[in-house]
Amino acid sequence: MKLILAVALGGALGSVGRYLVDGTVMRFVGSTFPWGTLAVNVLGGLIMGALVELMALAWSPSPALRAFLTVGLLGGFTTFSAFSLETATMIERGAWAPAGAYVVASVVASVGGLFTGLWLVRGLVPVS
Repeated sequence: MKLILAVALGGALGSVGRYLVDGTVMRFVGSTFPWGTLAVNVLGGLIMGALVELMALAWSPSPALRAFLTVGLLGGFTTFSAFSLETATMIERGAWAPAGAYVVASVVASVGGLFTGLWLVRGLVPVS
């Protein structure tokens, strides 16, 4: 239960952080391109990389704090950080083909899933 609460609290804070960073970036550079989302994804990946390496080399936080920071805070901030970590882990293990397949499948299936959801709702909900 302690881990679940840590993830929940971290997720709430990460989501608020994402909202604030995204909005701030968009106010400064405009909304003609999703710069806010890109900034969140790059920042999340940077923080995840630094945090995971720090925990591997010099710092051993409790399981609850580890879950709060990685799954909760960064997961709420951007799931792209988890995707990036999983991809990097495969590459560092020499599993280039599975890493490439994971990247392509994630992008294609996620965007395809979104379009499928749009199509389903558009077919069910009458336009007013």
